[in-house]
Amino acid sequence: MRPNLMNYTLGFGGALLLSLALAGCGGDDQQSAQQGGGQQQKPPTKAEVMTVEAHDVALSKTYPGQVRSDREVTVMGRVEGILEARHYREGSMVEKGDKLFTIEQAPYEATVKQRQADVQSAKAEVYRAQRDASRYERLYKNNSVSQQQRDQAQADYRAAQASLAQAKAALDSAKIDLGYTEVKAPVSGMISLSEVNVGNLVQPPQELATITPLNPIEVRFSLPADDAFSLRRQRQQGDDEADVAVLTAPGTESASREALKLTGKLDFLGSRVDEATSTVQAEAVFDNDDQLFLPGQFVRVTLPNVKRYDVYAVPTIAVTEGLKGPQVYVVDGDGKAEARFVSLGEIAGDWQIITEGLNPGDRVVVSGIGSISPGDQIDAQPFTGKVPKPQNNAGENPSQEPDAQGGEGVAGAQRDAQKANGGQNGAN
Repeated sequence: MRPNLMNYTLGFGGALLLSLALAGCGGDDQQSAQQGGGQQQKPPTKAEVMTVEAHDVALSKTYPGQVRSDREVTVMGRVEGILEARHYREGSMVEKGDKLFTIEQAPYEATVKQRQADVQSAKAEVYRAQRDASRYERLYKNNSVSQQQRDQAQADYRAAQASLAQAKAALDSAKIDLGYTEVKAPVSGMISLSEVNVGNLVQPPQELATITPLNPIEVRFSLPADDAFSLRRQRQQGDDEADVAVLTAPGTESASREALKLTGKLDFLGSRVDEATSTVQAEAVFDNDDQLFLPGQFVRVTLPNVKRYDVYAVPTIAVTEGLKGPQVYVVDGDGKAEARFVSLGEIAGDWQIITEGLNPGDRVVVSGIGSISPGDQIDAQPFTGKVPKPQNNAGENPSQEPDAQGGEGVAGAQRDAQKANGGQNGAN
């Protein structure tokens, strides 16, 4: 019995030692594998990098405005009388000099004839006075009349001449009044409804209609003092692009066409700043050949070339939202990505002006932002000058690249981390 017990004990002990040895070997292999995995590093990330430099940036600024017609006129009745006829269709276009209204002419024609008769009578009196003055002059030289008589004859002649001048002036006035009985268009434009019906009495000064020229049109608007300063500086430098203006009519767009637009130029830039609003008044002029824009209409005026001088700007795609606010990735001296918090200024198309946080010579990452984390090694590629398109899951920016990966900002980084963790779990 004892030999059997000893054999059993030795067999059990050998098996136990063998199991411990195998377990120890397995633990060493697992530890070695874990150590080997910890030594693997993420390969450098290829990304375009731009060097920060100060330069001028053109902004597109839009302001609300209202259409005006500075040449609009009110047609007035200037003589009294019955309105006999209207010679235009209300709401139509009229040309300068077109006859619009006729006020009864008979009384004024009679006045003209009376004044013509007065002129003829005054001419006859001048003729008689002239003959008398000449005769008395001869008699005075022969000592046949006194000097007083001669002087009186000459005075009568001069008085007759004055009476003739008065009669002619009265005739001219009567002719002018007669001319006012035909009311003509002082300018070309669209005419309004008639304010007086035919058959009613016109009593001057009385408004008859309004004519509104529609081509060109003027738009007045107000712009911030900073924009006005930039435009004035551009004008002083002879920059013609500073005067380019685009007029847009809100609400005229549809599914198949854009909103109505006109291209014109900045015609007036105010010389003072409104203390209450810190704005400067401006006016732009536009050719309105189709006459689609009307005075009083509210519109938007866009100045596409308002410059900002000596500013730092990066592509908007390079700016992400960090935990402490807006940030960009800057490549440090070791070639690693460093998150740099920045203060944002205005947006100029695809470019974002940076007011604080960047220095000249900083190297900013401008592509592949969603796949970069602080400390990552960057394989810097030259910046092509073309702004990269947003990536698929780039927050508010729509997808523009079918093969784009990753995302931007904090949300994109979190999604990338979740994908990475999911991959590791699957491998385990």
